[in-house]
Amino acid sequence: MYLTKLKSKKGFMAKFQIPLIPIRELVIFPNAVVPISIKRSKSVKALEDALVKDRKVLLVTQTVESIDTPSPEDLYLVGTIASVTQVHRLPDDVINILVSGEKRAQILKFVKEEPFFKAEVEEISETYIPDPETDTLLRTVVEQFKQCIALGKAVTVETAPAIFDLTDPTRTIDVITFNLDLKTAEKQQLLEALDFRTRLNRISEFLAREISILQAARQIQEKTSEEIGKMAKEAFLREQLKTIEKELGIKEEREEFSDLEKLIKSAKMPKDVEERAYKELSRLKRMPPFSPEVSYIRSYLDWLVALPWSKSSNSEINIKGAEKILNNDHYGLNKVKERILEYLAVQKLAGKSRGQIICFAGPPGVGKTSLGKSIAKALGRSFVRMSLGGIRDEAEIRGHRRTYVGALPGRIIQGIKNAGTKNPVFMLDEIDKVGIDFRGDPSSALLEALDPEQNNAFSDHYLEVPFDLSDVMFITTANMLDTIPAPLRDRMEVISFPGYTEEEKLYIAKDYLLPKQIEAHGLKEKQIKISQEVLKAIITHYTREAGVRNLEREVAAICRKVAKEIAEGKERASEIGKADLKKYLGPAKFEAWAIEKKDEAGVAAGLAWTESGGEVLSVEATLMPGKGNLILTGHLGDVMKESATAALSYARSKVADWQVPENFYSERDIHVHVPSGAIPKDGPSAGITMATALISAIAKVPIRREVGMTGEITLRGKVLEIGGVKEKVLAAHRAGLTTLLLPKKNEKDLEEIPEKTKKDIKFVFVESMDEVLKIALSQVPVKN
Repeated sequence: MYLTKLKSKKGFMAKFQIPLIPIRELVIFPNAVVPISIKRSKSVKALEDALVKDRKVLLVTQTVESIDTPSPEDLYLVGTIASVTQVHRLPDDVINILVSGEKRAQILKFVKEEPFFKAEVEEISETYIPDPETDTLLRTVVEQFKQCIALGKAVTVETAPAIFDLTDPTRTIDVITFNLDLKTAEKQQLLEALDFRTRLNRISEFLAREISILQAARQIQEKTSEEIGKMAKEAFLREQLKTIEKELGIKEEREEFSDLEKLIKSAKMPKDVEERAYKELSRLKRMPPFSPEVSYIRSYLDWLVALPWSKSSNSEINIKGAEKILNNDHYGLNKVKERILEYLAVQKLAGKSRGQIICFAGPPGVGKTSLGKSIAKALGRSFVRMSLGGIRDEAEIRGHRRTYVGALPGRIIQGIKNAGTKNPVFMLDEIDKVGIDFRGDPSSALLEALDPEQNNAFSDHYLEVPFDLSDVMFITTANMLDTIPAPLRDRMEVISFPGYTEEEKLYIAKDYLLPKQIEAHGLKEKQIKISQEVLKAIITHYTREAGVRNLEREVAAICRKVAKEIAEGKERASEIGKADLKKYLGPAKFEAWAIEKKDEAGVAAGLAWTESGGEVLSVEATLMPGKGNLILTGHLGDVMKESATAALSYARSKVADWQVPENFYSERDIHVHVPSGAIPKDGPSAGITMATALISAIAKVPIRREVGMTGEITLRGKVLEIGGVKEKVLAAHRAGLTTLLLPKKNEKDLEEIPEKTKKDIKFVFVESMDEVLKIALSQVPVKN
C-alpha cells in the first residue's frame, strides 16, 4: 500500500463522511461508468443509505480478493467517490448498479463498521499545469493507446470520444487507465499517484508493455494461424472469454444461466414446454443486464421450473382406511361418504378416474369444506382450497398475459404450484358466488378447467403453454345451485348435503365441538362439563341452522366465559346447567314451534324447506264480511300466492257439497296469513295446507293440531310430489307432530329418514284432497 506517501502530499480538501462499498477484482477511476453487482449485506445496506441521501458512495478495492467479509485492514485507503445512476434488483437478492466515478478520496478513519462501513474522507483535488514536456508526454500516451486499439484491443464505444478530447487531460488519462489490462495492485498504484507527470510516465510504461504483447500476439497469430489446431484455438478463446467475463463482472450471470438450465432439465417438462423454456432462456442470455425484460423473463422461467410437471402423490388407495378417516372426521353424511368411496374404488381399479367433477351442495356449516380436507387425507394427497366468492375477473382464474406489469398466473396454476404435486385435491369453494362484470366471466374460464375432456391441456394466459389438470381431483362447493350457470353445472355431479338432524348435531357437539373448544380455550375436561340436555337446549333455543357453525360459536362463547372466570380466580361449579345458559349466552334467541293447545278451525300446520333446514309454519285462514276478495299476507312469493289462489278455487268448487250458502263467497273476504312475516316464503308445497285451512274456516270444522302436511295441489284436488322431504320430516319431529300427510309419490323419500324418527311419526301418503281432509279435519263436513 502507498498511504504513507500520500499523507505528505498536497491537494486534499474538506473532510466529510460517506457510505463505503468494498469491491473485488476491480479499481474504479474518476470519469469511468461501470456496472457492479452487489450481494453482500453490508454493501446492500451502504447502498440503501446512499440512495436515501445523495446517491454518493465511496468505492474501495480489497487488498485480498478472496475475503468475503473484509475488515478495514483489508481495504486500500484510497478509493473513488462515485454517483449511483441506475439500480436494478434481481429476484435472487443481487442488486446491479451503474456507477459513475467522480473524485479520488482518501480514508482518514472509519466512523462505523456496522451495519455497513462509513468512513470519514478527504477529496483529493487534481490540478493539471500545462507545460511543453507534460503536453508531449500526454500526446505520446494517447497515441500509444490508439496504437493498442489498432492492434486489436477491445474498448467500449464511450471510450473513443474521451481519448480524442484533450480539453480535460485528467479525464482522458483516467479513462485510458481504466481500460488498461493491468493487475489490481498496478491500477491501485495509478489511482493513488497524485502527481500528473508521474502518472503519465507510469501509464506510458504500461502501454509500451501492452503494445509489445499485442504486437507479439499478432505476429504469432499471423505466422502460426494455419498451424494452431482446434484445441489450441479453443483454449485461447476460453482464456480470452474468462478475461472478458472477469472485467465485465458477468461470471455470476453465467452461473445463474447454468443453474436455470439444470432446473429446466430436472423439471421433466413436456417436450414442447421444455423447448419454450430453453427459447426464453436463450432470449435472457442475449439481453443486456439492465433491460427491464430481464426480470420478466426470469420470473416466467422461475414459474415454469417451479410447477410440478411430473411430481405426483403416489400413495396406495386403501378403501377401508379411507372409510375410517371419513368416519373419524365427520359424523353422518353417509350418502356423501358412500359416493366418495365409490370414486376411490374406481380410481384404485382403473388407475385413473376421469369422471364428473364433484359438487358438494348444501347449506352453510354442514362440513363441505372440511370433508374435502378429509378426502385429501384419505387419498394421501395435497389439499388446495381456492375461494371463488366475489371473484369477477377472468384473469383470477386464467392469469394475466405477460405484457402487463406485475402479471401472474391464475389462481388454479398458483394452487398447483403451492401443492407441489400435479394431482392434489383442489377445492373450489363457493362456486355459486362467482360474479361477472366488464373484466370477463370467471365461470366461463372454469369450464375448461372442470371439463375432463379438455383439462389435460389447460391454457393459462401467463404460462402460454398447456398444463395437464386431468390428474387433479376437483371438488366444488355451493350453497345454492340456481346461481351456477347451466354449462358449468352440467360438468359437475351434485352431491346434496341435507343438513344434520337434532340427534346428529347433539352427537357432533358432544364428541367433536365441545372437546375441540375446551382444548382451544386452554381448559381441562374437569373444569367444564356440559350435559346432553344442555347441549340440546343450546341447539333448540340458540341456533337455527342446518349445519353446526353457529352451534360451535355458542359452545365457544361458554368456554370463553368459563376461561375468564377461572383466570379471575372465581369459585364456580364445573357443570353447566340449563339455568346457566341465560348467564353465559343471554336470553333464548329462538323459540321452537309449538303445537296448538287445542284444535282450531282455519289453522293448519304446514312444512317448509329453508337453507338452514326444515321449518313448521302455521297457515291461518279466516272469513270476514266483504266482497269476495282474497287477502294474502306473510311475505309470500309469487308461487306461494298462486298456490293460495289454486287452493281457494278448489275450496269454492267443493263447498257446494257442504252446508254452506252458495253465495257465501260474494259476501265474504277471505284472509290467508302465514306468520313470521319478516321472512320471505315461496314454493308450491303449501298448497294442501292452504286448502285445508280454507275449507276448515269455511265449514267451521277444526283441524287436528297434531297433524302436519305438505304437498302441491291442483284445481282438481290432486296432491303432487314435492322436495325437501327429509328436512321437513325432521322439522316436524322436532316440533312434536305425530302424523304427517305426504304426497304418495314421495313415499320413496322415506329411505333417507332416520329410523328413530320413522318410529315416532305416523306417515300417511295421499293422492287427493279428499284423503287429506279425512285425516286432517276433526270431523268430515256434513254434505247436503
